[in-house]
Amino acid sequence: MSKRHLARSIAMQSLYQWDFRGRPTAALPAILDETIDEFGIGLDENIGYIKDTAQGIVENIEDIDKIIEEFSDKWEVSQMTIVDRNILRIGVYELKMNDNIPEKVAIDEAIEVAKSYGGPSSGKFVNGILGAIYNDMKEDN
Repeated sequence: MSKRHLARSIAMQSLYQWDFRGRPTAALPAILDETIDEFGIGLDENIGYIKDTAQGIVENIEDIDKIIEEFSDKWEVSQMTIVDRNILRIGVYELKMNDNIPEKVAIDEAIEVAKSYGGPSSGKFVNGILGAIYNDMKEDN
């Protein structure tokens, strides 16, 4: 597993905890530090990515969730599993708000994280939504 892939997994696990606890913004730094301490040994160069990604998602959560709902046929974000919605949040953040991540990398990584942590159909679910967002972005350009 690449270090960046592990960093995405840690970001997802941190966002999962944050979401599960009722999205307490003040608790996010402690959640991040705890998760990084437990799972991020040797990821020193990716800690900034983890924290920036989680913080960027929290700061843009309303816009990110609107994008997800726009492209998720008949699914509200609140109806999705906590794992799936936080993987999608990372994917949308990387697609739309982080210019340092190539679009196809963002989608592929989100699918792989979904296959590892989600349910049997999570990879397809994430692929469908992020693929639709990507196609819409290509049409807009």
